[in-house]
Amino acid sequence: MPDKLTKQQRSNNMRAIKSQSMLENAVTKALWKRGFRFRKNTKMFGKPDISIKKYKIVIFIDSCFWHCCPIHGNMPNSNQEYWTKKLARNVSRDQEVNQFYTEKGWNVMRIWEHEFKKNFDNAVNSIADFIRHHKLLKEKHPESPTED
Repeated sequence: MPDKLTKQQRSNNMRAIKSQSMLENAVTKALWKRGFRFRKNTKMFGKPDISIKKYKIVIFIDSCFWHCCPIHGNMPNSNQEYWTKKLARNVSRDQEVNQFYTEKGWNVMRIWEHEFKKNFDNAVNSIADFIRHHKLLKEKHPESPTED
C-alpha cells in the first residue's frame, strides 16, 4: 500500500516533530503539581525526559512510532529500507541507554505514549509510584552513592 502523503508532506511532518512533545510537557506539569521536583531533558546520556540525580532516577516517555511499540508501532510504506534501519537503531539505542544506567546503579523507567492515551492519570500515577518507591529505598539506604 503506497504512502498517503507526498514526499514533501512526509518531510514537512517529520520536520515539525519537536524534541519535547506536548505529551511530555503535560506529564511533567502533572508531576510538578503533585510536588515532584526533577529536571527535564537533561544533557545526560540518552537525554532522559525526566531525571532525578539525587535518587538516581531516569524516566523515558517513549513514542509508539519512534520506539517501535509492539502494540502500536507501524512502519511507513514509503522508503521502508530507511525506516527499518532508523527505527531499529532507535530500539538498539534504547537498550544501550537502559544498560548504561542499570550498570551505574540507576533506576530506569520507560513508559509508552499509549499508556497516557489510555488513561493519563494512571500513567502519571505509575511514574509517581516509581519515584516514591526509589526515593524511599534511597532514604532507607543512604550510604549508596548518589552520583557517578
